[in-house]
Amino acid sequence: MAAKRGSRGHMRTRVSRAGFYLLCTLMSPVIVVGYLVWLGKLFAAGRSGVSATAQGPLSARFSEHNFGTRQDDAADRLMRALPGVPRLGLRLTTGPVLLAHRVTGYVPRAFRYPFEGDVAPQYEASARIWFFDAAVDRHLPDVAQFVILGAGFDTRAYRLPSDIRVRVFEVDSPQTQMVKRETLQKVGIDASTVTFVAADFEKDEWLACLSAAEFDPGERTLFLWEGVTMYLNRETVEDSLRKIASMAQGSAVAFDYFTTEALDSRALYWRYGRAATKSTGEALKFGVDSTPPSRERLVELLRSCGLSLADQRTLGDDMPARRAWGGFATATVERPSAYLRATS
Repeated sequence: MAAKRGSRGHMRTRVSRAGFYLLCTLMSPVIVVGYLVWLGKLFAAGRSGVSATAQGPLSARFSEHNFGTRQDDAADRLMRALPGVPRLGLRLTTGPVLLAHRVTGYVPRAFRYPFEGDVAPQYEASARIWFFDAAVDRHLPDVAQFVILGAGFDTRAYRLPSDIRVRVFEVDSPQTQMVKRETLQKVGIDASTVTFVAADFEKDEWLACLSAAEFDPGERTLFLWEGVTMYLNRETVEDSLRKIASMAQGSAVAFDYFTTEALDSRALYWRYGRAATKSTGEALKFGVDSTPPSRERLVELLRSCGLSLADQRTLGDDMPARRAWGGFATATVERPSAYLRATS
């Protein structure tokens, strides 16, 4: 009996999946037009000094919210109001897909929560949401401060439990942060519990800016660094990791990264990805050495900066012939480094 029910369940899933993709195919001309409209606006936003790549994580959270797999009202409201998101492009790209979902009940793998199975490069933004959410849930009860580095349009600060006692800081470039704050106010999202710190990682001493905003390096802190390292030069990434290593014992940082495979691969996907990000003014720059096992290369990098790897997921095959292209990781401060003393 159980086998029969399972068989019927698999059949319903296959039918709903087929119906979903059939409807999306029929409406694909509308989706393509919307995509082109969105691309044009995205490139214009990159030239304005506002991060264009920051839309990727927000778009993933927006989609999961609308598919009903992860509630994030702030992401939904922010996405619909950002000046860098064309209203027509948003309706044309997401409307047909959400209609197909409502008709069939099918949720594409990219928008399931938690993300299941191997992570293809095009699913990275969606897959890392679960990894970072889990890291926040695990570490936040034990820290006094929560710092979102390169916050972009991250909305985690606006969905934290009301009873949690932690100071929240968002660090990002002045232009992107200004647009975010204006949009938050426009859609009525309360940001009064967040301290905004304007700093450019490659131009400013972000820790000094953070400390000037009453951040306390002596307090245990969780740093979230999502979708940022790959756009910075190696010196900035290593310097930032050393700064985090100077924090109080028990502090942690959750981050994602590409390997050098993503920077050097001649595969069409990566060639297009590098060209697209470069055209928005945010070229891919940093990658962890992809020599297998890439996890060990990451451990070596973190150790050289004074951090210890606590949790990690490798993305890709991680073999000599087909190397890993990235990963998600959490690193901890076992013993504060002498960074601050050395640089003071």
